Amino acid sequence: MSLFGKLFGSGGKGGKGPTPQEAVQRLRETEDMLAKKQEFLEKKIEQELMTAKKNGTKNKRAALQALKRKKRYEQQLTQIDGTLSTLEFQREALENANTNTEVLKNMGFAAEAMKAAHQNMDIDKVDDLMAEITEQQEVAQEISDVISRPIGFGQEFDEDELMAELEELEQEELDKNLLEVEGTEDVPLPSVPATSLPSQPGRTPKKKEEEDEDDMADLEAWAAN
Repeated sequence: MSLFGKLFGSGGKGGKGPTPQEAVQRLRETEDMLAKKQEFLEKKIEQELMTAKKNGTKNKRAALQALKRKKRYEQQLTQIDGTLSTLEFQREALENANTNTEVLKNMGFAAEAMKAAHQNMDIDKVDDLMAEITEQQEVAQEISDVISRPIGFGQEFDEDELMAELEELEQEELDKNLLEVEGTEDVPLPSVPATSLPSQPGRTPKKKEEEDEDDMADLEAWAAN
């Protein structure tokens, strides 16, 4: 048993030592108690100082006693300040130790979980599996390339020959159009008469037909003689 355990007794349940959480809680309670003690002493110091000022000229003995009490209160206040600093340091150390303990515990738990997850894994099998996946991906890519390739049904044509034939056809069509344009330029167009044609006044289409009939009758008579 530690020295503090011998002096103050064990604080844990069933005779066991206190847990870090219990120790931290007790330290906080002690800090709160000392903080209240500080407030009390500060008030007492202020009161004794007022008493000394009040009796400074009237009752020096009472003033001196008030100043002595004030000094004792100040000493106690100084001691409490030192004690609080020690308690705060100890509490922070316990909190850090408790945090480190929890962190290590969780890290150990995670390590065990990782170990269990990798228990049935073999690095050689993983390598083989990745190689197989890569191979299948390559096969799938080759199949996609073959499927997307244009199908010529056994007929393969030279692109250069096709382009040359197309250019020849275009040149023939261009030459033909040029010849047609040149031919139309050589044929003279009829000129428009400058003066209007003379008209026969009084001769209607009906009268002309009658004259033609008379001429035909005369011709037939001449042929009969």
